[in-house]
Parts: sequence; structure tokens; C-alpha cells
Amino acid sequence: MSIIGNIIWILLGGFLISLEYICAGVALCLTIIGIPFGFQSIKLGILALVPFGRTIVDHPTGSGFLRTIFNIIWFFIGGIWICLTHLLLAILLAITIIGIPFARQHAKLATLALTPFGKDIR
Repeated sequence: MSIIGNIIWILLGGFLISLEYICAGVALCLTIIGIPFGFQSIKLGILALVPFGRTIVDHPTGSGFLRTIFNIIWFFIGGIWICLTHLLLAILLAITIIGIPFARQHAKLATLALTPFGKDIR
């Protein structure tokens, strides 16, 4: 089921969302300060390409203080807008029965887009 869902997702806009994330990540990696944010954007792009069958889990190790600071910076620079975009798309897709699985994937992406540091994709 996840293969069919991913194929439909890619055809109905998942490729464009993924391309936007990856292009933004590459642009952020051009600056030294933006490298950690670029990596997170690329991570979001990979998940946005094939979200079905993947889960988001908290990273068991890592610096809590640095992760918190990066999440705060991410939140104010663009995380809130990315999250709101995914939530709007989730609401629009949830109107129809066929769109409910895709709405759930946008909700999953919204949670990761809000605070991506300290999360793993499995």
C-alpha cells in the first residue's frame, strides 16, 4: 500500500514539494551558518518525496541545548510558515475521503517542519 501511496503522492505534487525543500537546502548550505538548516531542509525534502511507510522518531542522542536553539531559530525563520502550509494542504485534502491518507502525510510533514532538529526519519 505504501508503494502505491508514494507513487500517487509523487504524481500529485510530492515531487514539487520535495524539489522545493532540496533546492532551499542546497541554497542554505552555501553559507557556513546555514549548513545545519540546509541539512534539515534536505531531510524534509527526502521525506516529502516518499512519506508513506516512514515514521518520525526523536533522536535518542544529541545536545539538547543546541537542538533547542536551532529549533527556535528554525521556527522563526520559516518553520511556522512551512508548518502552516502543510496544515492548510492537510485540511483541504481531508475534505474528501480519497484525500485523507494524503492529509495525514501532510500532518506528519507539518510536525517535522515545525521542529526538525532532534528528529530521525525511519
